[in-house]
Amino acid sequence: MSDALSVVVPVHDEAPHLAATLDALVRAVGESPFDAEVVVVDDGSTDGSADVARSALDDSLPLTVVTQANAGRFAARRAGVERAQSELVLLLDGRVRLRRESLAFAHGRLAVGETVWNGHVHVDVADNPYAAFANVLVELSWKEYFDDPRTTSYGAEDFDRYPKGTTCFLAPRDLLLEAFGGFSTRYDDLRHANDDTPVLRALAARERIHLSPSFACDYRSRATLTSFLRHSFHRGTVFLDGHGRPESRLFPAVVAFYPASAALAVLAARRPSMLPVLALGATTAAAGLAHVTGRSAFETASFAALAPVYAVAHGAGMWRGLALMAASSRRRRLANT
Repeated sequence: MSDALSVVVPVHDEAPHLAATLDALVRAVGESPFDAEVVVVDDGSTDGSADVARSALDDSLPLTVVTQANAGRFAARRAGVERAQSELVLLLDGRVRLRRESLAFAHGRLAVGETVWNGHVHVDVADNPYAAFANVLVELSWKEYFDDPRTTSYGAEDFDRYPKGTTCFLAPRDLLLEAFGGFSTRYDDLRHANDDTPVLRALAARERIHLSPSFACDYRSRATLTSFLRHSFHRGTVFLDGHGRPESRLFPAVVAFYPASAALAVLAARRPSMLPVLALGATTAAAGLAHVTGRSAFETASFAALAPVYAVAHGAGMWRGLALMAASSRRRRLANT
């Protein structure tokens, strides 16, 4: 495999974060033997994200800007990979800052056939309670790995045991295109689809996906309540599309969610006085879980305070996903009659 690398960056209104993302990329490329190009896919941005990309790179790396109407991150990534010129592609989101040594580390592993890498994502917590919540949630969800971060790999058989995502993901272009070609969603609108889990599951069936703290990045989380709620709602819809499938280890939990949440909604409607009790219960449970797993006081307080908020927003997103799935299924049945 040559040293040529295409970096595909899908963006939708990421102007405040994009310059830092591209600056970090330039530094990481400079520390590695890679000869890189950048493909920024402007997915219907209204904040001048493409102009920020042009200014930030300023001829330091070859840049191609692909402009399209807002079609969602999956469509943007696929368009970028199709435009990429190199045999190897790095997918990098607009809020992600690649660590300086990451590309040099990955390059050194290519020679032994380790060509597919999932980035180890560090959530930039700082003083952001929404970032602290996200960090605790992710590290508890994948506790086996985050308790002992190490260079490892996973395939189809242990796919659900490791953190994963296309936020920072390195793979051969032909494998990505093959996985994109087999992608399916139960929604009509790709903007609501789970754009990483099905793709990565297909890739893991072909090649082991490697993971290491040495191939890492920093992620800038949402920083306002409005953006946190909007993102949580969207993640609920995406979650159903990705894990409402029998092959996911979370499928039983997805199935159980609907009768359980419906019962809680009925209880709350009949006895509104129970709402504070339910919220307090969720807060207390979240605080206890964060505390016993050794989280800082700030992370524990953030996780406890936002747990009921996240649960409602994420759950509402899952219900929206079910409605979208039902509408899509109905339209397909009518089209076939």
